[in-house]
Amino acid sequence: MFTVEQIKNAHSKVQSGADFPAYIQELKALGVITYDTFVHDGHADYHGVEGYTVSSSPLYDHLPIAAEVNQTQFAADLLAHQQGKTDYLQFCQDVASNGVSKWIVDLTAMTCTYIDLKGQAVLSEAIPV
Repeated sequence: MFTVEQIKNAHSKVQSGADFPAYIQELKALGVITYDTFVHDGHADYHGVEGYTVSSSPLYDHLPIAAEVNQTQFAADLLAHQQGKTDYLQFCQDVASNGVSKWIVDLTAMTCTYIDLKGQAVLSEAIPV
């Protein structure tokens, strides 16, 4: 099974959203099936087979999540991050201010789904391979 240290090592190679596809491939190779990233503090829960789960530590101080989703600004901020224009912390600050509370990455379906405070999907997109 994978460890938080192995995941941290893979994540350390990510400088921007442009590095995300390679990161996903490395997580798949470790045996991660899905993971949830919580925007309020940056911690994530990583899930493998047979209910195996590990959780990372918070990455930063608490970020307030906007109560309402700003879909237009979120789409613009997501695109900027995917193009490598923002780092991870800036992306988390942006999505928090746009009303996104977490994202769920499904490495089987190869999707990333952004969720608001009400538990509703804001956007689901395919992960490029």
